[in-house]
Amino acid sequence: MNKASEQFLQELLEAPSPSGYEQPAARIWREYVKPYADQLITDVHGNSIAVLNPDAEFKFMITGHVDEIGLLITHIDDKGYLYTAQIGGMDPALLIGQRVQICTADGPVLGVIGRKAIHQMTPEERKKAVEMENIWVDIGASSKKDALKRVAVGDPMVIDVPCRRLNGDKIVSRATDDKAGAFVVAEVIRALSRRKLKISVIGVATVQEEIGLRGAITSSYKIHPHAGIAVDVGFASDHPDTDPKKTGQVSLGKGPILHRGPNINPILEKDLFKAAKAHKIPTQVTAEPRGTGTDANAIQLCRGGAAAGLISIPNRYMHTPVEVISMKDLEACIKLLTEFLAAHPDQRDYRP
Repeated sequence: MNKASEQFLQELLEAPSPSGYEQPAARIWREYVKPYADQLITDVHGNSIAVLNPDAEFKFMITGHVDEIGLLITHIDDKGYLYTAQIGGMDPALLIGQRVQICTADGPVLGVIGRKAIHQMTPEERKKAVEMENIWVDIGASSKKDALKRVAVGDPMVIDVPCRRLNGDKIVSRATDDKAGAFVVAEVIRALSRRKLKISVIGVATVQEEIGLRGAITSSYKIHPHAGIAVDVGFASDHPDTDPKKTGQVSLGKGPILHRGPNINPILEKDLFKAAKAHKIPTQVTAEPRGTGTDANAIQLCRGGAAAGLISIPNRYMHTPVEVISMKDLEACIKLLTEFLAAHPDQRDYRP
């Protein structure tokens, strides 16, 4: 991966973008794809849409959601401590002892999530599960009045951790779910901008996926594609306390995940497997017995329906501040999508 792409990935991962507040990451994504797109469109929902070969009749949509899980201030007490609700879903126990970045109208405000010292806990308190109502954020305020000078109810926040190289091809960051997918979409648009296409390819950095696929619903309605592929992350099963019988056999560094099931158009599924084989791209397979809970679900159900596919990047520790992915899997995903779309005919009947 070249340095410019890697720098883009790091900036995208570190930009705060909780669902509904994706603007910082969306701006980075649009700025990166702008030189390569024939058209760059935004909508009232916040989706970023990059179009190649817009006059072609056949429209193929690829998406990666740019939003991430986070927290939202719901209450400020008299002492200036903040209480929050979750945007998306995470284990509350993972929040204890974390630093947070609060996104305000005047810029970022730093805070910490504290807890009573273990020395002061009773044995019963140590065993008690962590609940959101028992979690507070400390921004160093002396009172509610002091806190309100810096933050407000409704301000979002994210865990304040950087993206780092873990070892070799592996990186660790919050929000690889799914800014890794949004990164892949941008890189595919860049790669395809140098190829002669027979179809129109529309890359979308969707919003609000974590709270109901909302950006994919509105953008797929607007685009009305013939077919589409969502790029997301999938559960890796190569770490302790996972069961491949439930999640599938998936390891980091062994290629992107292709999926089989009712959310996946069977003809598109076969075409993707053929493209991977033709270009010697390693892939892994998981079964999806229902709607996948990804943008692929919204694409499949848009208007009168579209042929939908899903490609996932293996991800360890999903919805934690320490998600781990492989750069090799990112590069393989980019190559697979690029070669598949570059060779796509100007018409394809995806009716089973």
